[in-house]
Amino acid sequence: MDKIKVGVVTTSDRASAGIYEDISGKAIMDTFNDYLLNEVEYIYRCIPDEQTIIEYTLRELSDEKCDIIVTTGGTGPAQRDVTTEATEAVCTKLLPGFGEQMRAVSLQYVPTAILSRQTAGIFQESLIVNLPGKPKSIKECLDAVFGAIPYCIDLIGGNYMEANEEVIKVFRPKR
Repeated sequence: MDKIKVGVVTTSDRASAGIYEDISGKAIMDTFNDYLLNEVEYIYRCIPDEQTIIEYTLRELSDEKCDIIVTTGGTGPAQRDVTTEATEAVCTKLLPGFGEQMRAVSLQYVPTAILSRQTAGIFQESLIVNLPGKPKSIKECLDAVFGAIPYCIDLIGGNYMEANEEVIKVFRPKR
């Protein structure tokens, strides 16, 4: 079974400065541990809300051959929320369906989900997915889109993801 490399990027001025603990990055890793049967190697970064630093980090993790890079934070409308802009600047192909689906699911829980600017895209052979900053929302959003992630990784030349079908269902078209 292939080893999966997952980049986890928390964008937060306060968490990166040590003002509070990053529980969002841990929530991503916990969710992936539940979803995947593969051995997973995590490359974790907690960085400030600075577009140039975010872009650099996304490129660096892709260069390190991460199959998927998952960000948390910086997708709202506040002035310092620039993760979406960084993702769009780095990606060569955008996958807006990810953001559309995550917002649709989040709207079932909170009316402010309409303010979310999550997106996803491809850079080199990495899928980049932006998630919200709250652990509960991270799980809800990943539950909503993960079914398509392994097949997307297949299509861009990444390692084969084996999902724990008792936890999450994935879809791959029959060949």
